[in-house]
Order: sequence, then C-alpha cells, then structure tokens
Amino acid sequence: MRPETQAVSDEELAGQAQAGSLSDFEELVHRYEGRIFRFVANSFRNHADAQEVTQETFVTAYLNLQQFDVKRPFATWLFTIARRKCIDRYRSVRPTPDEDMPEQADLNDPAVLMSQREAEQDLWATARRSLSEMQFHALWLKYAEEMSIQQIARVLRKTQVHVKVLLFRARTRLAREWESQRSQENVGGTSFTSPKSRTTIEESGTRVTRPPELSEAHKKLLSAQI
Repeated sequence: MRPETQAVSDEELAGQAQAGSLSDFEELVHRYEGRIFRFVANSFRNHADAQEVTQETFVTAYLNLQQFDVKRPFATWLFTIARRKCIDRYRSVRPTPDEDMPEQADLNDPAVLMSQREAEQDLWATARRSLSEMQFHALWLKYAEEMSIQQIARVLRKTQVHVKVLLFRARTRLAREWESQRSQENVGGTSFTSPKSRTTIEESGTRVTRPPELSEAHKKLLSAQI
C-alpha cells in the first residue's frame, strides 16, 4: 500500500482509475486481492482455480471500470463480479445449479492454528458442508466481510427481504448442525474436530475433551438475530 493512498477511499481510487491511473487500480487490487481470494476459495477444491478466478475478477473489473458508479461502495461491485465468476467457472466445468456447488475441502492445519482459530474454521467448514451455495455466500458476506443487508442484496442480486430469510435459514441450519456435532462428543471419546484442536483437561484423573470456544463474533453466526 502506497503511503499517499492510505487515507484515500476505495471509491476515490476507482474514480482516479477511471481517469486512467493504473497505479490507483493496482492499489485497489492490493486492498482486495486477499479478500476476494478467500471468498472464491470457498467454491473450489483447489488453490489454482481460486487464484485464477481471483485474477479473472480483477481483469473483468478493470475492463468494466467505466461502468462503476463511484457514488456506490466499490466492495459491493467487486464482490458481485467475483460471485458471477465463481458461478461461470463452476458451470463451465460441471453444469449444475449454483445451489449445488461442491463441498470445500477442509484445508485446516490444526498443528499450526490456535484452538479458537481452529474452532472458527471448523464452523465455516460445517457451514460449507451443510448450507447451499447461496446461503453460504450470504453468511460469508455478512460476517466475514461485514457487509450490510443492502450490500449483500446487491452482490447476490436478491431483495433485502430475501437476504434476511437466507441469513435466518442459514443460521438456523448451521446452529442445528453445529449442536449435533457437539452432542457427539463424550468424555474420553472422539470429537468431531481434529484431536490436535481439542482442549484436554485433567480432572481427578479423568480425561475430558471439549472443542475450543468460538469468539464472540463467530457466536453471532449461531444466533437467530438478523
């Protein structure tokens, strides 16, 4: 990130890029490349596909930059392009409804991640397995990207009411799946999480295992409040 652009908004950079400043567009790529990659990676089984779709997203954004309205949030516009690229890529490989996209492989490395981080990744992995593609994207945009209902509606091309219903159903189903997994645990038994991601406590000679706690931010995913 260039020091002189730190205080410049995304929309201002986009406006300057529309006027021909390639360096300002590169600054936008720098700001969003990681976020877009994490978003699209949930739809593909391998790193290479996610990288390619991320690159295609920025190429498309650059080629269509004149269509961007600088009075609107740049993030919403860019994530809309990214989601469309995910759907296009998946359909070109396997033409099935976008609600039935393949499960995301679990790429967690419990030996490296902290226990809370592992629990949060377990939660997102559970969401990827149990939710439809549309529900998952709504949940990700709301809690990982902290977008408003209005912004999510624009990205998904749904009404705000539809988005609220998607979020409610997604959280309800995710909470049920998460609770079901936790209920499978027992003293000295095998948890649904990796053995390295469990916390072990010695109490009066009894080995007790429990999954690590979620952060307050991720606990919101399991609440019914919109």
